[in-house]
Amino acid sequence: MKRLAVYCGSATPADERYMMLAHEVGATLAQRNIALVYGGGMRGLMGAVAQGALDAGGEVIGIIPEALAVAEIAHPGCTELRVVTGMHERKRAFVDLSDGFVTLPGGVGTMDELWEAVSWSQLGYHAKPVGLLNAYGFYDHLLAFNAHMVATGFVRKSHAGIILAETEVGALLKRMAAHEPHVPIFAMNAADL
Repeated sequence: MKRLAVYCGSATPADERYMMLAHEVGATLAQRNIALVYGGGMRGLMGAVAQGALDAGGEVIGIIPEALAVAEIAHPGCTELRVVTGMHERKRAFVDLSDGFVTLPGGVGTMDELWEAVSWSQLGYHAKPVGLLNAYGFYDHLLAFNAHMVATGFVRKSHAGIILAETEVGALLKRMAAHEPHVPIFAMNAADL
């Protein structure tokens, strides 16, 4: 894995552990010579993950919509900052530039990015690993809901393992590096659907 997209919140939560976690993830990627592709912001977890990578000498590629860049939210230290017209172009760039996806704690935008990565994997628009860093139990309920979707038949059992969840970044990166793509919907026979 040469580049990983990291999805995370632009908010700064009261619990400082989340900011420290994001900084650690950025630093870990840089130490492993994995470039960071992220939302381009300088605030919240976004800014912390970028700063962690930059502090450790890593490459940081920010993808930011024009409206946010104009509002002076863009991180000025990015190795490369790509300003795009909107969110759809931003998410397409994440897929095109990255060898996989890591989701840290975040809000609605982070959930949108995670579920799109999962959905596109399920369909066959990409065959890249989708990692979820479930630090401090933040995603326990999401993982339970994903299991519920599998149990009720709304997610195929063959796609139950798309989300690779771990509580520690090193373990998550190890699982992502060993990722074996599943059979996507586009490659299935009609009888399997």
